[in-house]
Amino acid sequence: MSHAPADRSPFPTASWGRRIVALLVDWLICTLAVIAFVGLEAYGEPGSVASAMVLVVYVVESGVLTWLAGGSIGKLLTGLCVVPADGRLRRLSPVRAFGRQLLVALVIPPLVFRNDGRGLHDVFAGTSTVTFATLRTLVK
Repeated sequence: MSHAPADRSPFPTASWGRRIVALLVDWLICTLAVIAFVGLEAYGEPGSVASAMVLVVYVVESGVLTWLAGGSIGKLLTGLCVVPADGRLRRLSPVRAFGRQLLVALVIPPLVFRNDGRGLHDVFAGTSTVTFATLRTLVK
């Protein structure tokens, strides 16, 4: 059995373009949820805390759904999911799922990544973001 080098995932990770589209979908959905809760006028007011609420809603939405379903709404709609980096399919712990999303919210960890395409948030959580096609190869 061959082993991948320490800086390489044993399977391909998703492209950054798809990950960004997934993030934009999540952000739009979370923004609309906050607007539905506080109203468009309150959302647009200078100094409104609604923008910070979007970040909180994003972390909760993506953390819960990554833990329970393997990906946020945006990831699942764009054909992506989060799996354990070792390829053994199992549910992430809620601590890892939320820790991963808190790091994404800090912005820098996703921008610093390894040769295998895993950002620091994935390294911390022991995860990889993959396409559904890659997921199907892991299930076999």
